[in-house]
Amino acid sequence: MKINQIVEDLPISERKVARYVSENLSGMVGVSVEELARRSGSSQAAVVRFCKKLGCKGYRDFSIQLVAELAKAQNTSVHKGEYSDIQAGDKAENVIRNVCRHNIQAIEDTLSLMEPEIVEATADRLFHAQRVDLYAIAASNLVAQDAQQKFMRINKRVTAYSDPHLQLSSAASLTPADVAIALSWSGETREVLEAASLAKRGGAFLIAITRYGRVALAGIADVHFGLSAPEMAIRSGAMSSRIAQMTMIDILFSCMVSRHYKETVPHLERTRQVVHAVR
Repeated sequence: MKINQIVEDLPISERKVARYVSENLSGMVGVSVEELARRSGSSQAAVVRFCKKLGCKGYRDFSIQLVAELAKAQNTSVHKGEYSDIQAGDKAENVIRNVCRHNIQAIEDTLSLMEPEIVEATADRLFHAQRVDLYAIAASNLVAQDAQQKFMRINKRVTAYSDPHLQLSSAASLTPADVAIALSWSGETREVLEAASLAKRGGAFLIAITRYGRVALAGIADVHFGLSAPEMAIRSGAMSSRIAQMTMIDILFSCMVSRHYKETVPHLERTRQVVHAVR
């Protein structure tokens, strides 16, 4: 359950519920919808709306998922220990453990948020696109460059743009036969939003890869992959969020290869041989 990722996007009444649940997770088991509404200072209707914002069918479904999440968290704590932010003077063993746990958690969170049918349909759209352009800046551009390298290996006409002016020039020339991929962890990056909006107006199929929650890019995209990662305050290098985004790219790439194996494998083998020859 990604409560922390959506809490700031919720209306006040639902935000009260979200904050109460976040602060009292261990005491939520067995609490009725009426009791939660009373304790959070909200209403039963707001509780139900909050549950549906989390992707649950209703309060009962929310309660069942909550129990499962608590059990999973307890098991993780017992067997792996808690992960934490970087601390001054941390020993290397602590840094190694924390970084690995953050990245593992990012991948597990990504897995829990995936809908196979949507992934398959998106992979097909990417495979059949005449042209694929990616828009990203800063850390997300590293992911865009990774996607460009992968998609080129299966003979896709793909370009990753980080310069805002080039992003706009690219977006203005896209057609309904093309796909645009907008990468922004916040989902609110102005330059990426402008390019994505322009690409959408031109008829291109728009894929947004952002954090989980209600973000601006999600509102204009044909497909939104909302991801989650345990980004900590000091981890300004966007480490685990970058891992989540790269995992999403790997999923789409692998799905394209799997679903169109006969067409993609010859290109993969050819590029592998060329790269091997120059090593």
